[in-house]
Amino acid sequence: MNALNSSSTDLVVIGLGYVGLPLLVEASRAGFRCVGLDLNSTVVDGLNSGRSHVDDVTDETVAEMLAGGFVATTNADCLATTAAAVICVPTPLKKDQTPDLGAVSGAAGDIALRLRAGMLVVLESTTYPGTTDGLLREILETSGLSAGTDFALAFSPERIDPGNPTYQLRNTPKVVGGYTAACTERAVELYSQLVDVVVPVSGTREAEMSKLLENTYRHVNIALVNEIAVFSHDLGIDVWESLRAASTKPFGFTAFYPGPGVGGHCIPIDPNYLSHSVRSLGYQFKFVELAQEVSNRMPAYVVTRVQGQLNEMEKPVKNSKVLVLGLTYKPNIADDRETPARPVIRGLLSRGARVQAHDPHLKSFEVDGVEIDLAQDLDQALRNADIVVLLQAHSAYDLAHIADLSTAVFDTRGLMEGDNVERL
Repeated sequence: MNALNSSSTDLVVIGLGYVGLPLLVEASRAGFRCVGLDLNSTVVDGLNSGRSHVDDVTDETVAEMLAGGFVATTNADCLATTAAAVICVPTPLKKDQTPDLGAVSGAAGDIALRLRAGMLVVLESTTYPGTTDGLLREILETSGLSAGTDFALAFSPERIDPGNPTYQLRNTPKVVGGYTAACTERAVELYSQLVDVVVPVSGTREAEMSKLLENTYRHVNIALVNEIAVFSHDLGIDVWESLRAASTKPFGFTAFYPGPGVGGHCIPIDPNYLSHSVRSLGYQFKFVELAQEVSNRMPAYVVTRVQGQLNEMEKPVKNSKVLVLGLTYKPNIADDRETPARPVIRGLLSRGARVQAHDPHLKSFEVDGVEIDLAQDLDQALRNADIVVLLQAHSAYDLAHIADLSTAVFDTRGLMEGDNVERL
C-alpha cells in the first residue's frame, strides 16, 4: 500500500467549501502537488482566477496556491494519478431528517473508477459510524481492489470553525482512524505534514463517533441554556448575570450561552446523524430529540418576545418597522447556512411586520425565495425602526452606538445595555 512514486499529484481534495479549501491551503504550503475537485464550475473558475469564496481563505492565499502549482477542476480524471484523495463533500439531511450521503456516494464512485493500488482515500465529511468501513468501502471495492490490502482507507473528521481567529486547521488537533492499523499509519503520515498534532484512534468508527460526540455535546448544552433562559425570563431572573456568576467557578462548569437558535452545517445536523445510528439499534436518543425540540422553538420564542416588547410600546407587530441585525449563523463570517435569522424573519413577516435587515458580511438574503430588503445606511435604518432585533453581534457593530440610535432593541446575545434594551 505504499504511495506510488509515479503519481503526478500528491493530493486531490473533493469538495472545495469551508472544509476542503483550508485543507488545500495547508497542503500547498507544505509543498504538495495538489488539485481541488468540485462539481461547481463557478467555484472552480473563481479559484483558478485567484478568487476565494471562503471567509477564512483570502484571495492572496489563493494566488500563493496557484503560484505553487495548485489547480481547481471539475474533471474527476485528476483522481487517476493521485497518491491520496480526501472527500470533503456536504452531508446534509433529507426532508425526513435522515442522512443524505448522495455526495459521498458520488465522490466514492468517481474514485472507484480510477482507484489504483497504493492510493490513500480519506473521508472527512461528517457522517454516522460505519459509513467509512461500510458504504464508502463497498463502493471503492467495486474497483476490484481491497481496502487495507490494496489501498488505504481512513476517516478524519473535519474540525473547521469558520471565523475563529485562534484555532484554524494547522493548530487544531486532527483525529484519524483507519480501516486497519496500516491504513491509520498512512493517514497519520499524510496529516502530520498538514497539522501540528495528529490524534490516531483504533478505527474509522471511533473517529466518526468523535465528531458526532463533539457537536452533540454542544447541541445539548446550548439547548439546556436556551431553556433556562426562557424560564429565567418568566421568573424575572437575569440569566446573563447568572451565567457570568456560574462561570467564575474554576472547575466543573463550562459556559454555554443562549441565543435565537442554532445554525451552520454542524450543530443542527450532526446530532441527527448520531440519532440515526441509535435509532437503527432500536433505541431512542432522547437527549438529542429534546435538544432539537428546544432549538427549533427558539426563533418563534424570539418573535414572541419582540411582539411583547412592541405591545409594551403600544404598537402592534403588524406594520411595525423591524430592523434585524446579523443574518449569518455565527459572528464575523458570510455563512448563512441554517441560520436562525430565517425562521425569525419568517415569523415576523407572518405577523405583518415590515422587516428590514442588515449584515456587513452579506450582499443579499432570501427567506422562502423572497428577497429581504438590506439596509444600506445603517444609522438611518436604526433611526427609522420601531424596534431593532440583534441576532448576531458582528465585531463591525458598535453596540453602544446602535442602542443610542434605536427606539427599542431586543438583544438575543446579552451584550447590550440601556433603558431601551431588552435582552433574551
